[in-house]
Amino acid sequence: MKRRFILFLCLLPVFGLVKAQQTEKMYLSGTGNDQTVNWDFFCTAGANSGKWTTIPVPSNWELQGFGQYNYGFNKEANKGKEQGLYKYNFKVPADWKSRKVNIVFEGSMTDTEVKINGKLAGEIHQGSFYVFRYDISKLIRIGSDNLLEVKVSKHSANQSVNEAERKADFWIFGGIFRPVYLESLPQTHIERVQIDAKADGNFMANLAFVGDADKVEVSLTGKDGKRFGNKFSANIVKGTKKLALNNQFNQPAVWSSEFPNLYKATFTLFKNGKEVHQIAKNIGFRTIELRERDGLYVNGVKMKFKGVNRHSFYPKSGRTTSKKISIADVLLMKEMNMNAVRMSHYPPDGHFLDVCDSLGLFVMDELAGWHGTYNTPTGTKLLKEMMLNDENHPSIIFWANGNEGGHNRELDHLFPEEDIQKRPVIHPWEVFGGFETTHYREFNYGIGNYDHGHNILMPTEFLHGMFDGGHGAGIEDYWNAMWNNPLSAGGFLWDFADQGVVRTDKNGELDTDGNHGPDGIVGPYHEKEGSFYTIKEVWSPVFVERREMTAGFDGSFQVENRYAFTNLNQCSFSWKLSTFKSAKDDVVYKSGKIESPHVKPFEKGKLQVNLPKDWRSFDALYLTAKSPDGQELFTWSFPIALPQDDAAKIVLKEASAKVTINENGSNYEVTANGINLTFDKNSGLLKTAKNAKGIIPFSNGPILQEGENNFKGFSYKMDGQNLVISSKFDKKASYNTLEWTVYPSGWLKMQVKYFPSAYFTTFVGLNFSYPESEIKSVNYKGNGPYRVWKNRMKGNQFGIWQKDYNNSATGEAPWEYPEFKGYYANMYWCEFMGKTQNFKVVTDREDVFLRLFTPKKSKDTEYDNMSPTFPNGDISFMNGISAIGTKTQKPETTGPMGMKHVFYDFDKEPSRALDMTLYFDFSGSERNGK
Repeated sequence: MKRRFILFLCLLPVFGLVKAQQTEKMYLSGTGNDQTVNWDFFCTAGANSGKWTTIPVPSNWELQGFGQYNYGFNKEANKGKEQGLYKYNFKVPADWKSRKVNIVFEGSMTDTEVKINGKLAGEIHQGSFYVFRYDISKLIRIGSDNLLEVKVSKHSANQSVNEAERKADFWIFGGIFRPVYLESLPQTHIERVQIDAKADGNFMANLAFVGDADKVEVSLTGKDGKRFGNKFSANIVKGTKKLALNNQFNQPAVWSSEFPNLYKATFTLFKNGKEVHQIAKNIGFRTIELRERDGLYVNGVKMKFKGVNRHSFYPKSGRTTSKKISIADVLLMKEMNMNAVRMSHYPPDGHFLDVCDSLGLFVMDELAGWHGTYNTPTGTKLLKEMMLNDENHPSIIFWANGNEGGHNRELDHLFPEEDIQKRPVIHPWEVFGGFETTHYREFNYGIGNYDHGHNILMPTEFLHGMFDGGHGAGIEDYWNAMWNNPLSAGGFLWDFADQGVVRTDKNGELDTDGNHGPDGIVGPYHEKEGSFYTIKEVWSPVFVERREMTAGFDGSFQVENRYAFTNLNQCSFSWKLSTFKSAKDDVVYKSGKIESPHVKPFEKGKLQVNLPKDWRSFDALYLTAKSPDGQELFTWSFPIALPQDDAAKIVLKEASAKVTINENGSNYEVTANGINLTFDKNSGLLKTAKNAKGIIPFSNGPILQEGENNFKGFSYKMDGQNLVISSKFDKKASYNTLEWTVYPSGWLKMQVKYFPSAYFTTFVGLNFSYPESEIKSVNYKGNGPYRVWKNRMKGNQFGIWQKDYNNSATGEAPWEYPEFKGYYANMYWCEFMGKTQNFKVVTDREDVFLRLFTPKKSKDTEYDNMSPTFPNGDISFMNGISAIGTKTQKPETTGPMGMKHVFYDFDKEPSRALDMTLYFDFSGSERNGK
């Protein structure tokens, strides 16, 4: 049989020394979902039950086709109660004979009974997310076959475990879902080391060991492998099993999310000058300080946490993940400019914490308890297991005792007792320990009221995502308030990824349990939603103040350094001037680097771009900021040419042909340069547009949305070579006006001046009809490629975008992004590519929104909070668009940007009317804008 040995990752590879000093590890399972080992398996109920077969370990058995799927909200009577029986044969190396051998389970759902060669290894373990071990030294047979038998009960016999872990808003699974291995230690060995390394270089450690040793030695090495500081040691008094160590190191490189400097601390036990055991831990020098009614300080800096909640999850394997997945998750979070993550709602895989340590992400580690709690004996045992496994990770700066009422207060005292670092303890959704962490407060209450509070404000969940709602929708308002409130420590969005699980019982369907699971910023396989980029911009540690690209622009940008530990002179900046040809041909004529300014954290300064003299001849300026490690923070885009400049180049007015008009019953029939147009004489609406190829099915507009369609009194006249059809203005009866101008070229101009029908409106603009079944794609100039909402405007870039039609609904299969349907900002022009005909629409007005059809309205909660409202008709050109809510909040409660539009004009003065001017090219030609 092939043995899988590995030294603990924290050990030094000093192979020339006596082997007894090493802790050895032999995997019985695989290491994650990307490397598994088959064990014999028997499932007692549900799918593929009642027979012995095999199963990969680690895994959740539902994902392997066994048992029953359940979401935590399912009724208790409908939840699967199956058990899984495992068998695995293994051999123990002969040279382990005189050593202590433990069997270690990193996670098993839920009650786990372990037998070695037919004998119980210890009491049944209850609790899914915790590393537990048994001493099996006296149960194993050295050098011959050993039989491991494990019985896992998905439903715990301990009701408090079910209350804490399985009555919850997430998928609940069964099985040995994290690795299993043997660890071999010398009889004299270190059992536990607790480390507190401060930013000033003070190093403290508590050491617990068993056996006979007379000295311990400690040394540190940096990432370059070189020793840091001097070794130090302490003699051990005979009979002592615990030891407190202390040393001062000079000017260590401190750990933070921005500069995750790690050292390796190596602890060696000696007996009579001989090394008997050695372990090593990755550590970071950093100081955490809670200052009452002020803030949470890391290394002397008051923090603003830009965080997200994360489940340990992957669609094909449930709670079984891998280090590769942990790296991908952390990199995506950092790509969004996040600096913190909350473990929801249980401790994660150890490799996730390793990655947070090495890549730099602050962590809130959580004892499980969704709304229910462990009883005190069970919680005490599990809390200590969590501490033993997680306590030395420098990334962990908070502990959370349960979630949203799942707080066993009898356990609170154990956190500081067990934690040498005395990290703050949080009760999420409670005012506790100096923190106000209430979840999902409305903007005016949760933020406005915060301004008059006294506690440190840090919602451990806010802007609850669901489908396309929440997250980026509202974050700009919330973050502006958080950033400017000295008592705010930021917060944690809910949540990172959609919980879509592969259903082996439903032909591989990806299931989110309706609207329970699609809460993520990214999809199940990390597909990026529009909110991803909004968050990336809003949470950029380099804040660039808005600038207009006028003739007087001198290339200077006012910037604010929102880093906590990084000077902007450690970042890099560049610029790019572009002239657009088409969506597929972005020609970069000129680009350059920018001298990084000296701007300290939380201060403001100037970024100077040395632009060429002809910069105003380009379409757009792009400004890119990169972090010290070269990762893009964000690229801001600034249009140079205005819509009126494009319109002047694109719209053709003159031609040799003449415009003709005939009155035919209730219609005006107009012909110009091969284009035939029909208008309703009474309403003024466009009824048909036709060219040599046939009818273009774009018609029945403009119809005002949330405005009175009171165009009346139409007449026509010739204005030179142009035909003008216009309505008559009357302050009482027809204060909204429509004017059509037909040019000899066949181009058609529409100008609507209108007043919204109410003081508050959800959206304002005008609609046309166009069959969705006809559209193939659009090619437009504006902000893209993602759609926007009134309260989610940031994150896109200005350019020309080619978008093929899709019917994707956010948070639902096939998770195809960017979505096609919805609102798009800052439209200059759009070419509609139909299955039979193409046509183009151009505007000379700024801030026009394009609306493409109506996305599917996914099934909301009973409160219908998201309210993703769209106008009537199919294609709209809007002056104002609607906002979107969250799973728990209506749009208007997410902040000022989520509120309805306000427009007031008491006497319908035409000069104060909204103006929508559009130009239509129905010739069917493709011009690509220029």
